Amino acid sequence: MVLDAISCPPFGSFADLLSQTIEGIIEVVRTSRNVLIEKKSFAELSSYLDRLIPLLKELKQKDARDSEALKNLIEVLNHETKRAQELITECSEKNKFYLLMNCRLIAKRMQNITREIGQALCCIPLASLDISSGIEAEITQLVNSMHAAEFRAAVVEEQILERIELGIQERNVDRSYANNLLVSIAEAIGISTEQAVLKKEFEEFKKEIENERLRKDHAEAMQMEQIIALLERADAASTREDKEKKYFTIRKSLASHPFEPLEAFCCPITKEVMKDPVETPSGHTFERSAIEKWLAEKNFCPLTSTPLDTSMLRPNKTLRQSIEEWRDRNTMITIASMKSRLSSEEEGEVLDCLQELKELCEKREIHREWVVLEDHIPMLVNLLSAKSREIISRSLLVLHILAKDSDECKESIVKVDNAMESIVRSLGRRIGVGKLAVGLLLELAKSESIRDCIGEVQGCIFYLVNLTRSDDNQASRDARDVLKNLSFSDDNVIQMVKANYFKYLLQRLSSGSDDVKMRMAKTLGEMEFTDHNKSSLFEEGVLDSLLNLVSHGNLEMKMVAVKAILNLSSLTKNGQEMIRQGAVRPLLDILYCHTSQQNLCELVAETIVHLALSTIRQDSSEMELSLLESKDTRQLFSLIHLTWPAVQQRLLQAFYTICQSPSATTVQELLNECCAVQILVQLCDNHEVRVNAVKLLCCLIEKCNEATITEHVGQKTVQTLLRIIEDSENEEEVASALGIIANLPMSTPVSNWLLEGDGLRIMLRFLRSKKPNGPCKDQLIENAVGALCHFTVPANRTSQQKAAEADVIPLLVQLLESGTSLTKRRAAISLSQLSESSSDLCRPIPKHRMCWCFPALPEAGCPVHRGICAVRTSFCLLEAGAVGLLVKVLGEPDPGACEASLDALLTLVEGDGLHGGSKVLDEERAIPSMIKLLGSSSPRLQEKILTSLEKIFQVPEIKQKHGPSAQMPLVDLTQRGSTQIKPLAGRILAQLNVLHEQPSYF
Repeated sequence: MVLDAISCPPFGSFADLLSQTIEGIIEVVRTSRNVLIEKKSFAELSSYLDRLIPLLKELKQKDARDSEALKNLIEVLNHETKRAQELITECSEKNKFYLLMNCRLIAKRMQNITREIGQALCCIPLASLDISSGIEAEITQLVNSMHAAEFRAAVVEEQILERIELGIQERNVDRSYANNLLVSIAEAIGISTEQAVLKKEFEEFKKEIENERLRKDHAEAMQMEQIIALLERADAASTREDKEKKYFTIRKSLASHPFEPLEAFCCPITKEVMKDPVETPSGHTFERSAIEKWLAEKNFCPLTSTPLDTSMLRPNKTLRQSIEEWRDRNTMITIASMKSRLSSEEEGEVLDCLQELKELCEKREIHREWVVLEDHIPMLVNLLSAKSREIISRSLLVLHILAKDSDECKESIVKVDNAMESIVRSLGRRIGVGKLAVGLLLELAKSESIRDCIGEVQGCIFYLVNLTRSDDNQASRDARDVLKNLSFSDDNVIQMVKANYFKYLLQRLSSGSDDVKMRMAKTLGEMEFTDHNKSSLFEEGVLDSLLNLVSHGNLEMKMVAVKAILNLSSLTKNGQEMIRQGAVRPLLDILYCHTSQQNLCELVAETIVHLALSTIRQDSSEMELSLLESKDTRQLFSLIHLTWPAVQQRLLQAFYTICQSPSATTVQELLNECCAVQILVQLCDNHEVRVNAVKLLCCLIEKCNEATITEHVGQKTVQTLLRIIEDSENEEEVASALGIIANLPMSTPVSNWLLEGDGLRIMLRFLRSKKPNGPCKDQLIENAVGALCHFTVPANRTSQQKAAEADVIPLLVQLLESGTSLTKRRAAISLSQLSESSSDLCRPIPKHRMCWCFPALPEAGCPVHRGICAVRTSFCLLEAGAVGLLVKVLGEPDPGACEASLDALLTLVEGDGLHGGSKVLDEERAIPSMIKLLGSSSPRLQEKILTSLEKIFQVPEIKQKHGPSAQMPLVDLTQRGSTQIKPLAGRILAQLNVLHEQPSYF
């Protein structure tokens, strides 16, 4: 080796010796880069040596003579370079812990090497050497730098050494102190802080110290032993087996009862065992606080009376150590004796023992270690199943103290059978116990290995979530912290969601990887949430994240995102918020995209149904919410005959739902513009989508013009609808089919189609036998009665006759009394239509010839139609007993029902029936009801009433009887009525002789 050659006596020329020296320096510079410690100092030393090379090379080149000064320099360089190389070897190969502990010495050795070389350089007569001025100046500067150089350990290393010295001086055996110190050392020397790595490095350190002892370096070995004793307190530095062996070696040598203190342990002043003994110059020892208090008042020793002040006191470290050892032995004995007390049947004994154990554990960390080594943890865990709440509380408290800052103790707790289950059960107890349990769990959850099993304990996350809502702030905060620690696991996050805790799901949904986002969205789509939970998720901002996923390029991601939105949109409030935040557009884009898959389109369409449902009930104080713009209404409806049946069905349902919302009129008009009736009529024959097609068609028919209906709804459609009514089990579908028929134009062809399709039988059978009681009961009856109107149109006397023969009239009369307002209105319309034919169908009263001496007896006839009437033949309202019920309908709040009833009643005063009909109306008290309707809010009804009264008041006795009661309402109408109403009211007032006939006035 180069250094070996340099260290040998030089036999070659001076130039060869210079070459070897240069190579040695280069070797030192190169290998110094591999040191494990003091890299900065080694770099500085290498820099100094490297700056010598130009001088040595020039000396070699110019064949400098072997002067005494140069020879001395080369010898020093050879020697110090060898020392540097030895130091580099040590710092590259020795244990890193050992090197750190010797960092000050290493820095000192480098400083000595540097100064020795600098001193040798000073002796060179630079002026006499034939070297360049530049090199001469460089060497001069180098000498100054080397003389001034001060090598010190790095700041971090110095701080670590100071902490070690403080720990040794203060006899600090706190495990956390040692743990932190060990971690700092690991970070300083560049190794992992994992326990296995630290343990291996520490064991090598101990071997290095043992080698030093064998090399007779006892002083260094003793110092290192103190360092080892301190660091061994760290969890990573010694195994449980090491600790057990050391502990039980001492404990087995002890008696079963505590030792009494030696007299020397007690302070002469307080007579109590000392904690911080100090010694006087006369050799007496006192408790520091006691003697200082004494000397604050007096200036002499309490035992010898010799002069004494506090500056003369010195710590008695030997005695203090003996006292501490005595205390430790007694504590070991006490802790060992607690096993029998903890298993006592006496609750008081157990509580006292737990209290004592708590105080010992709080006092010193070494006590906690002894408790663990005595295997008290299984007993403490078993006490969590005790009946006494106080025993459970104190056991939890002691376990918490033991677990604090000790991964080893945490592991010991978890290894006990049913330990985690017992702790979790305590979460569900009263808040005092639950608070302690969650505090313990929080401590356990700091260990990564334990975290995995906490969330797996049945009910754990459920109880934790409940505790987050506790009135106890500490318990609530701890529960949230435990959940935070458990949130590392996606499975735990999903368990939290099931317990209605969404914080970490929302975080993952927003910022997790694609796989995590997909799993979280899938959870949202599959879980059944309460309305409160759905609302909470929206308030916490779930929609933005889901909408981002809807726009994702991955099909499966889109699917789970849409499914989640579907699940949350079933809440009206959420659906409305989705519309406001623009969720409709990305959903429609999926439907409009021709490459979208069926399953995805079905989910989107179902979501749109939910959004449509949310628009039905809106807050009147807010701006009206519309699901679709006009363009989207047309475009979306155009998809109905282009897409899959399942999607068709949901889109039809969505449009039907929109037609129940505040924007119904606008949407119905737009759909009618799109020829929706034609498409829907065709879909009525498609069994897969028929239900929703029929329902939507029913909505549109209500607002559709007669020409469109006549163009697209023919006999075939009517027959289809009749089959639906007779065969379908779906009440909504039946009600809608009846509604379509009810809203068809009242014409002879429609009546004939219904008769040919046996529609009359179907309607009556439905009304008489099915007697619906479901949620569609009223709608079914209303539409069925509306459909019956087609059989009573005056233009089709045949259908009227068939209806009467089928006893439709008694049924209609019955519905006037028991139906809804719309049912009564439609029943009244049918009765009105039938009554229009009564005059023509009334049979004249026959004149009977009798004996000339006996005059013929007049046969009683109908007072209105002045002939013989019958319900089945002339459809007479009087014979059917309908007049009184029609009068009652005049009192309905629905203007439509009132108007239909009025129309029916007015058929009694048509033509020749004015006098008789007016009397009948008077007898049935219809006229006061009509006068009362003058105050109706419906101008159309007011106008019809006025026209009726003008006609009826032509009968003098009626005018005389009811005219006065009509005057005030009529006067009011002349003042506040519409332009059409005022003249009518004025004419009647003139008819009543209240005004002169002045038609131009109004």
